[in-house]
Amino acid sequence: MSSQPPTEAQLNLAALAESPSPRTMRGLRKIQSHQHLSSRPPLFSQVSFDRASAGPEGLSKPAKLDSPVRLRTHRRARSNSDASSRDSPKLTARRPGRKTGSGFGLKRSLLEALLRDGPQQGNVQEALQELRYLVLSTRVEADGDGMSTYRVYLWLILLDIPPLPTDHYLSLIHRGRSPAYAKIRNDTFRTLATDPLFKRRVTEASLIRLLNAVAWKIHDAKNKNKAKSRSSSRRREMELLINTPPSIAEEEPSTDGMTPDSMASSNSGTSAIKPGITNETAVYVQGMNVLCAPFLYAARSEVEAFALFHSFVTRECPGYIRGAMDGVHRGLNLVDRCLEIVEPKLAAYLFSKGLQAKLYAFPSVLTLCACTPPLPEVLHLWDFLFAYGPHLNILCIVAQLILMRDTLLKSSNPNKILRSFPPLDAKEIIALTVLIVRKIPEPLYAELIDHAK
Repeated sequence: MSSQPPTEAQLNLAALAESPSPRTMRGLRKIQSHQHLSSRPPLFSQVSFDRASAGPEGLSKPAKLDSPVRLRTHRRARSNSDASSRDSPKLTARRPGRKTGSGFGLKRSLLEALLRDGPQQGNVQEALQELRYLVLSTRVEADGDGMSTYRVYLWLILLDIPPLPTDHYLSLIHRGRSPAYAKIRNDTFRTLATDPLFKRRVTEASLIRLLNAVAWKIHDAKNKNKAKSRSSSRRREMELLINTPPSIAEEEPSTDGMTPDSMASSNSGTSAIKPGITNETAVYVQGMNVLCAPFLYAARSEVEAFALFHSFVTRECPGYIRGAMDGVHRGLNLVDRCLEIVEPKLAAYLFSKGLQAKLYAFPSVLTLCACTPPLPEVLHLWDFLFAYGPHLNILCIVAQLILMRDTLLKSSNPNKILRSFPPLDAKEIIALTVLIVRKIPEPLYAELIDHAK
């Protein structure tokens, strides 16, 4: 019986078996690794083949990317350390175009291009209208964590906030603890405590610094207003003593030709007080820490976050930090009224269970829905609110209730459901809010605009 001669592979294995050593074992692993790599088509060769078979039109089109996160995850299929240099495929694919702007695409979006290039022919109002429309029609480009390289500049433009010198912010920090420091420290460690994205990017120390600086800023403004009020009151008293002879009939000032507003300012002595900051304004209220969180998360520096947050609370919603937060309570009342107009059946059912907005919507009104995760969706919702007005947050809360309508009507205990709103879907909420706006009467919409002032 004739025997077949041994193959080359069998001879190699026999030789390795006779003299086992670390060097020969490494050689065996190299042979096996090389055979494994050779048995599969190279990744880049397959890409080149697909593009070549697509014809001239396919070559002219850039490679289609699913998302920036997937691009980072699958950038390299395997390490080349276990393959020899002669077996590694050559990169014959066309070099991608230079990424500009946010880096999340090969071409800048219209929104980013408008922010970078500025208004055409110096028409600022027209450019702002176009900017708002682009925010509504196209989302701000961001990665999976909600980070965008130009969102903070969009917010600064929409809120009309000029550049702030860094030295101004540092001077507030170097003053040390503000009168509200103890309250701030009692809240900061709880700020979005269950959100890993926020905890990874924003430290408690930065929250404390920013809130403490804002407290100093408001404290100084209140003291300045009090000094102006006292000086103007003394000046009026001196003028009355000098220009008006003593007379029983004129002990009380005349009100002829005075409007109610001027009478109120004259009697209270606050005519010189800057709009937004009054003597009743609190330097810090509970909840400001959560309202501050998205600004710190989206900004590229604490100075930008400070400028955004301070201007927002003192100009856009000063009623939220004044007195007993009367602006927030007016907003809660408006949630009930708007829900009753837009969705009367749901409103009647909630009212029958004793569920007014003040029992479940207080955090959402105070923080502009920043208390409801996920944080990337909060940022997209804020893009819309800053473009068309923070007062629309009231209607966004109504929209969330309408999205929960079927679940609430079927539940015998809707209070349990309303304790925590479902995760935000900014696109769906914004689309529904745009429809709700059309159903709100003009007088009620005017109250929406003014409720936070």
